[in-house]
Amino acid sequence: MQLNQIKPAEGATHYKRRVGRGIGSGLGKTAGRGHKGQKSRSGGFHKVGFEGGQMPLQRRLPKRGFVSLTRNDVVQVRLSDLQKLPVDTIDLLSLKQAGVVSGTAKNAKVVLSGELTRAVKVQGLLATKGARAAIEAAGGSVAE
Repeated sequence: MQLNQIKPAEGATHYKRRVGRGIGSGLGKTAGRGHKGQKSRSGGFHKVGFEGGQMPLQRRLPKRGFVSLTRNDVVQVRLSDLQKLPVDTIDLLSLKQAGVVSGTAKNAKVVLSGELTRAVKVQGLLATKGARAAIEAAGGSVAE
């Protein structure tokens, strides 16, 4: 197969509608735009959401909710992620260097997901009750 032989799947493409090409096409004369009015004219356009001077819907409805600016500050780390790390003492810096968490993370929380079979020392990180128990069961410790 060559690049110049690639074609779309059968039925994936169709001919472009040719408007204004005579009565026989079914789209002659007004070309499917109806009679008169702003939308029938060339350049007849109004901005999205414009309702002819009536207060638009997006301004009639009340504002609701917010987007937290700190939503990505604390990241979740699985036990299986800790298992893969080559170091025995794990803190936020080692997680960032290993690429487990993003560089913008301000803290991390260890959650009970996956398996941990080796002893690791977790420093300066948050941990759920289950994750803490799993780390200690594997012979490790958690120091916040």
